[in-house]
Amino acid sequence: PPPPKTMYFAIISRIKILSNLDIAERRLPQDGRCVVRIGDKKVDIRVSTLPTMYGQKVVMRLLDTEKLFLDLEELGFTADQLSKFQKVLQRPYGMILETGPTGCGKTTTLYAGLRHINTPEKNIVTIEDPIEYDLEGINQVQVKPDIDLTFANGLRSILRQDPDVILVGEIRDRETAEIAIRAALTGHLVFSTLHTNDALGAIAQLQYFHIEPYLIGSAVDLVIAQRLVRRVCPHCQEPHLVSDKVLERLGLTRDPKNDFKLLRGKGCPYCNYTGYWGRTAVYQFFEITPQVKKLIFDGANMDTLRKEAARQGMRTLRESAVEKLRQGVTTMEEILSVTLED
Repeated sequence: PPPPKTMYFAIISRIKILSNLDIAERRLPQDGRCVVRIGDKKVDIRVSTLPTMYGQKVVMRLLDTEKLFLDLEELGFTADQLSKFQKVLQRPYGMILETGPTGCGKTTTLYAGLRHINTPEKNIVTIEDPIEYDLEGINQVQVKPDIDLTFANGLRSILRQDPDVILVGEIRDRETAEIAIRAALTGHLVFSTLHTNDALGAIAQLQYFHIEPYLIGSAVDLVIAQRLVRRVCPHCQEPHLVSDKVLERLGLTRDPKNDFKLLRGKGCPYCNYTGYWGRTAVYQFFEITPQVKKLIFDGANMDTLRKEAARQGMRTLRESAVEKLRQGVTTMEEILSVTLED
């Protein structure tokens, strides 16, 4: 049962103390973090407080440090996607963009990419807000707007540090976008993120920042959109039939020779009776091929770019998610909750 309301203020104050927040400040939102140990596991907690009409609202985001450092093969890429990502990571310069909503695993994917290419000979520098986790052998800079250490200003300083690889936590404005793109064009491999609905949205966002088409087409090599879906619990998974209506909604057709069966978890002690065990990512890869570059140079609209990308084999997020469904990795409910109809 939830704690009694009489403990409300005490709980809020304790959370604030652990997160190094001002316990006396109840009028303004605050953000903090703390680290707790549960058994032999270390969990990083991001804390956000928000003053509402009836009191302070607190949201805590749990980050398991042990699950962040994944190898590329563990992320959920298809064989083709993994090959493309590894190929781009080996380039000496260019730009890799990750898009998606908050909490969709963008940082995990980018960190895996950095760790894959991290060697003592490479000078890798990141500028983040906040720094998610310490990366061994990588120089990480925390954004501090109160002293004017913004993404743009920090990035300018990083470029004077002779970096080989740069990670910009997020491109939020035109100034940061321009500096990052010019860095990618002057001998640096640049990673960054944007908040867009799909991979092509990243190009539209850069255009919204008034970045010249020839700069976008020349700098960007790969755009990855992603979502997280829960995995079916392997301890209690069972097949179940799906109706024709649901199959139609997912863009699938029933094979007359076989019943179309999917997997779902019926619930067990291992998964706390949820039917799910862990999460995996669903990806959309938008590769900037010579044909796509030419269209961007010519100022083509999003529909034209989308058709060309599809002609070259780009899958939508829904199509990638359906493939995970066919493999028995996740469920129909998960797919419908995180992806839109094409």
